[in-house]
Order: sequence, then C-alpha cells, then structure tokens
Amino acid sequence: MEATVTTANNDEKTWGGGDIQPLGASYGKMMMWFFIVSDALTFSGFLAAYGFSRFKFIETWPLADEVFTHFPFMHGVSAPMYYVALMTFILIFSSVTMVLAVDAGHQLKKTKVAIYMFLTIIGGFIFVGSQAWEWKNFIKGEYGAVETVGGSLLQFVDKDGKRVALEEFAVKLPEQRQALTRADGKWFMESAESTPTYSVAEIQAGFKAHPELLIRTEHLTAEKKKTILSRAESETRLGTAKYVVEGANLVRNEYGSKLFADFFFFITGFHGFHVFSGVIINIIIFFNVLLGTYEKRRSYEMVEKVGLYWHFVDLVWVFVFTVFYLV
Repeated sequence: MEATVTTANNDEKTWGGGDIQPLGASYGKMMMWFFIVSDALTFSGFLAAYGFSRFKFIETWPLADEVFTHFPFMHGVSAPMYYVALMTFILIFSSVTMVLAVDAGHQLKKTKVAIYMFLTIIGGFIFVGSQAWEWKNFIKGEYGAVETVGGSLLQFVDKDGKRVALEEFAVKLPEQRQALTRADGKWFMESAESTPTYSVAEIQAGFKAHPELLIRTEHLTAEKKKTILSRAESETRLGTAKYVVEGANLVRNEYGSKLFADFFFFITGFHGFHVFSGVIINIIIFFNVLLGTYEKRRSYEMVEKVGLYWHFVDLVWVFVFTVFYLV
C-alpha cells in the first residue's frame, strides 16, 4: 500500500515499497542494504576493540606467523599463513562465482545461474570447514607452555631459539593427578579445561634434565622477537610456574595474550556464523532456481539480493584477515 502526503501545491508519494524506488533500488534491495550497513557497524566495533586491545598489550601479543603454521596433510611442516591464504582465496573466488550467477540471472539463463550458485555454495562450505579446522589446531596447540603465578607465559626453546614442545623433554613422575569434574565445583570452574598431559613438576624435572633448553617469554623485543632468558634466569622463572598450558581457550593461551584467543574465537566465530548462514540461504535460493521459481517470475532479483550479502561477508573477511593474520 502506498502512503500519500498532500500539500497545498501537489500530491507527493512517500515510498512504501511500491513503484517509487529510492536510488533506483527495489524495496528488497534497500532492506538488504540497511542490514549490511548495520552489520558493518557491528563488525567495525569488534575490530576496533581488537585494535585497542592489541595496542595496549602489544608487547605480549602473539605473532601470527607462529600461531597459524599448519597445513592439511603436512604434519610437522611449518607453513605460516599458507592455509589461511588459501582459505581467503577460496572465499574471494566464491564471490566471483556469485557475480557470474547474478549476471546470468539478468540474462534469464537458468542453467548458468544454477551452476554458479552451486560453485558458490561449495566455496562457502570449504571455507567454513577450513575455519573449523583452524579452530581445532588453535585449541589443541602445538608446543605447550607454562603460566607463572603472576600470569606470565613461559615457552621453551633450544640454544638456537627454536621452539621445543613439552613432550620432547617432560618426564613422567610417579604422582597421581585426577581429572576435574563438575562435582569439584569451584575448582572445575576455575580450570575450565581438562587435565593437561604433564604437571608443573614434570615440566620442571624435564627442564633440569636438559641443560640445553632455555625459556622464552611472551614479551617482544625491539626487533619484534620474543625475549629469550639465560639458563639461570630460565630456572628462576620456571620455579614460579603454576599452570601447564596446552593450546588456547577462553581462559589461557599458549601463544601469548589471553585476549588474543578471546577475540579470535569471538570475531572469527561471528564471521563464520555469517558465512554458514549465507551458505544455507544460498542453498534455498539454489533449489528455487532449480524449481524454476524465478524463471516463472521472469526475475532473478532474489539471487542478486543474496549476492549482496555474500559480497559483504567476503569483504568483512578481508578486514578480519588483515587484522588477525597480516598486521
């Protein structure tokens, strides 16, 4: 229904989703743009908070090249940023196929629309699966570390500065360690994680048995490298160890600042939810294309509207990729 505003001079129609279209866009497109703008402000707030936090804790912020080093089927091979770059390429390429689907829709070519929509869906599924795989490796960790009473993180390296995993030097001591359960109440809540593979005593004993090992703190030097302590300083700092940290979660992070893990899970998870939602919507549109719904309408505008959303999540990932992996 169209609303009419009457003045002394003439009758003017205000837009109610009818024939008068602001900026030449239909009602559906305008609503999609409103959603995109509001969602863009939400992501902007998250990324701004990340930027302020990183600036405040810049000395202990993890180095992306040391965190995201995994690549599928290449266990033990350090490939910093390679897989993340591949994920990004796949998502951007899916945006290209979406453009082709929209263009085919303008030409009323049903078959081409279906093909390009299918390729877009496949690209979205690969990206979401890749992001889940990244989460798994981030949560599991690779080397492990210990946290001191004061909350500092201590990592282990050899004389050349190369990271050494806990399993390479920790010893098994004849002591009993019990996994915490909800029945333990307060202690379970404070733990928020399963019992680590090694205890602090086992790490300390293994470190003493390997005089070639040193401790690296989470603090960055002027050369953007982690600070490596002397053997004597390492033994002193290790004496204040309280927790064994393996991987990352919302409580502890073996890579560095705890806030990095919190922001990583929240922002990439929020973006991943958007991508997954986009894939579901694309599947619905894809089946409508196959059923000839838009062919009967002689309009593939719905494909164009979902395409706007897909381009938006692609663009957001460019910013997420930049702040988390590149900067």
